[in-house]
Amino acid sequence: MGESRRRREELGEKYGQPEPVMRGIPISKETAAKFVTWSSRGAWAGIILMVAAWLTIRFIGPGFGWWTLTN
Repeated sequence: MGESRRRREELGEKYGQPEPVMRGIPISKETAAKFVTWSSRGAWAGIILMVAAWLTIRFIGPGFGWWTLTN
């Protein structure tokens, strides 16, 4: 109970209100949601580019005679 009382006295009117996500950098829920959306799109774009590069290196390039694969 002492810790709770100390925090209540220290925070004053802010006691019981949610803390910001990162201290010193206020991030709203909208900003966090936008970050998640864009980072998810970026991750999918990276996956798609990696698969396209792999297909090109493994199948398309040798198929057109651009290079040959060695074992």
